[in-house]
Amino acid sequence: MTSPTPIQLHDPAAGLAAVRLEIADACLAARRPTGDVTLVAVSKTFGVEAIAPVIAAGQRVFGENRVQEAFSKWPALRDRHPGLELHLIGPLQSNKAREAIGLFDAIHSIDRPSICAAVAKEIQRQGRSPVLFVEVNTGAEPQKAGVLPQDADAFVAACRDGYGLTIAGLMCIPPVDEPPAPHFALTAKIAARNGLRLLSMGMSADFPLAIRFGATHVRVGSAIFGHRPG
Repeated sequence: MTSPTPIQLHDPAAGLAAVRLEIADACLAARRPTGDVTLVAVSKTFGVEAIAPVIAAGQRVFGENRVQEAFSKWPALRDRHPGLELHLIGPLQSNKAREAIGLFDAIHSIDRPSICAAVAKEIQRQGRSPVLFVEVNTGAEPQKAGVLPQDADAFVAACRDGYGLTIAGLMCIPPVDEPPAPHFALTAKIAARNGLRLLSMGMSADFPLAIRFGATHVRVGSAIFGHRPG
């Protein structure tokens, strides 16, 4: 009788190391300094036991999709590990703006006037200024958040002039059934003509390509943490 094959548990620290190598290789191929690209380790749905070894391996920038979930784990982690940076990469609701401005160092999902108003009010009230990205729905997908590409210039101008927000960059999530390159190129083009330096583009399946198109922030989850629970 043969022994059962042992279950191979995913090693987040090893995943992090592999992703860092891929980023370095992609930067080399694109003739960009590795320091140009910030790795946002997407820890949504993962608990402290998965996040701790990634922090221990030196990762300091993490991304969460939901404000409430982030509050359940990050204040305690930050108390233990000063210097961590937290990014909101999922949609933001107006009624969560107070919590989001208080907790996050960057918000990648500014996409409508009600969010602009709520975020501007909380920035003024709290005296905190997270790095802000406008999300662009490059595939015009009705089920997705984000400003349509043809409306992006006017929306960025409204953020600046109407709400007094400092927009640092753009974020996109290409449709899963389309090649991502045209979506990355479009996002980079919109950013360039609006004088925006930061580009939040690329996830586990396509971040090396996003780096070729100028991504400054890549949002990588499963390649680091493994398949998501549930």
